[in-house]
Amino acid sequence: MKIHTFAKAPNPRRVHLYLAEKGIEVERVPVNLLGGETRSAEFCAKNPMGTVPVLELPDGTFVSESLAIIEYFEELHPEPTMLGRTPVERLRTRELDRMCEFGVFMRIAQVLQNTHPYFAANVKQSPEAAEMGSRSLERALDVIEARFGDAPFLLGDSPWIPDCTLFAGLSFAFSMGLKLNFDVRPKLRRFNDAFRQRPSAGR
Repeated sequence: MKIHTFAKAPNPRRVHLYLAEKGIEVERVPVNLLGGETRSAEFCAKNPMGTVPVLELPDGTFVSESLAIIEYFEELHPEPTMLGRTPVERLRTRELDRMCEFGVFMRIAQVLQNTHPYFAANVKQSPEAAEMGSRSLERALDVIEARFGDAPFLLGDSPWIPDCTLFAGLSFAFSMGLKLNFDVRPKLRRFNDAFRQRPSAGR
């Protein structure tokens, strides 16, 4: 199998964090996202949506969408679990992952797309959309802060799938210069500091 990827983008990073935490090695095929390769006819034949990552299966077919790829590998390598062993554990894990994706991950993208110079050439930027995204992001960060217990990660002492989603989003924000207020969110700061120390964060 191969993953067609641009490792610095948040969705591929989410997958790479997961794979590194599981100890799964998959060949990476770099995609020149900044150079427009995802808009090429050759790439769109693999994924008509023109996004990364794309998983190339052994039969030569292709699958996109980061969470689908993650759950596929979780089925192939169920131990150690990063999804849960019981229906309730998996329910809670998927709930948290959606909260991290739609509340944090996507709101960070909304703010950056409407404020950062990198996106100005391809997106009609809107101060109103940026403000709405910023308010939604602040609410989501408060909700996530409240979901942490005493452990450094959302569901215990080691990362599970929602932690990979959350850390990929936060890392993307920091890399693009977006300020996030951890002063009023000590558990989120603890989480970010703990994940940054893990070997997977450098993959």
